[in-house]
Amino acid sequence: MPTASDIGAIVLTLKLAALTTLILLLVGSPLAWWLARTRSAWKGPVGALVALPLVLPPTVLGFYFLVTMGPNGPIGALTQWLGIGVLPFTFAGLVIGSVVYSMPFVVQPIQNAFEAIGQEPLEAAATLRASPLDSFFSVVLPLARPGYLTAAVMGFAHTVGEFGVVLMIGGNIPDKTRVVSVRIYDHVEALEYTQAHWLAAGMAAFSFLVLLALYVLNPTGQRR
Repeated sequence: MPTASDIGAIVLTLKLAALTTLILLLVGSPLAWWLARTRSAWKGPVGALVALPLVLPPTVLGFYFLVTMGPNGPIGALTQWLGIGVLPFTFAGLVIGSVVYSMPFVVQPIQNAFEAIGQEPLEAAATLRASPLDSFFSVVLPLARPGYLTAAVMGFAHTVGEFGVVLMIGGNIPDKTRVVSVRIYDHVEALEYTQAHWLAAGMAAFSFLVLLALYVLNPTGQRR
């Protein structure tokens, strides 16, 4: 059966995934809109930068997070100057790492949904004298709902399953940075296979149910 430490890791993981998903939806929406609409020469480099976590090893991202947010890094120097301290091995550091690592899983589905809408609905809204902001909230967001559902589910599930980035930047501090994936690693390292099975099977079941719900509730958005 799961121990108190296991339960703490589960709670922390869900908290991290929920906060990361919320931040990504807020930050990713304008970024996805810009990528879907712009003709700037910067679209390619920015799109590649957003998608970089898909191909970059998590340990590489984690290493550079440690370097840049550490006491001798540029971000670390800034946070220390602001009186925040350094971010590695803190929950805030975990959130930042998770936001960057899960970004393509949120931005790309929303971008695809925006691109699928086309120009016609926006032109129709403009003929009714709707402002660009009104058109976005009354026309674009309802039409892009399948993309948002896909983005939220994939971003949440991907954050729950993180290991390399969270271990590198967060370490293994109970009730502070120890998430489920790290806790499974602890059990395996200690040859506690029964406890590892409980958590691993729970994560496998959770991942399957999340993806099943996505395919059932949002088949069109998932195909896109």
